[in-house]
Amino acid sequence: MRGYFSIGSEGLSKSMNVGTLMRTGHAFGASYFFTVDAHIKGLGHAMKADTSKSPDHLPYFAWNSVDDMQFPRGCKLVGVELTDDAIELPSFGHPLQAAYILGPERGSLSQQMQERCDYIVKIPTKFCLNVGVAAALVLYDRYMAHGKYAERSLTAGAPKDPLLEHVHGAPIFRSGREIPGFKDKS
Repeated sequence: MRGYFSIGSEGLSKSMNVGTLMRTGHAFGASYFFTVDAHIKGLGHAMKADTSKSPDHLPYFAWNSVDDMQFPRGCKLVGVELTDDAIELPSFGHPLQAAYILGPERGSLSQQMQERCDYIVKIPTKFCLNVGVAAALVLYDRYMAHGKYAERSLTAGAPKDPLLEHVHGAPIFRSGREIPGFKDKS
């Protein structure tokens, strides 16, 4: 998959939800995990839900406030929230460099966080989902958008045409420069 992404949450208070969110991010290949204004006593209890031990594999940033957040240049902040004007997830074009932020249990992203977001997306459901489930749906949708998969079949079952293997071409030399160790076989 091209690009990179991170996953995080604002205002989480249940360590099991932190663990589930970390495990979900790790499973989908997140570059890092973050929390903003988290109200957890530590990551010890989170590891009950995070059996992949994601802190051993990806960096964890714990920011105290929205103002403390720092993302790489070009990274777009994507809020996941049920608002009237949010973009529905199936129609959303995921940025190549993205940080996804979800709200707390029994709450929403703060107004300050929503104002900081480049995009707000919503999962088209009747009501809010568990933060771990919501993260899994958003990251799965990202994979479907940026991954290389065979075209989805319009009828039930597997795709009729498999994804073709990528074929690398020879380098294109625009300046006439020779690269040591490369012999043009044309």
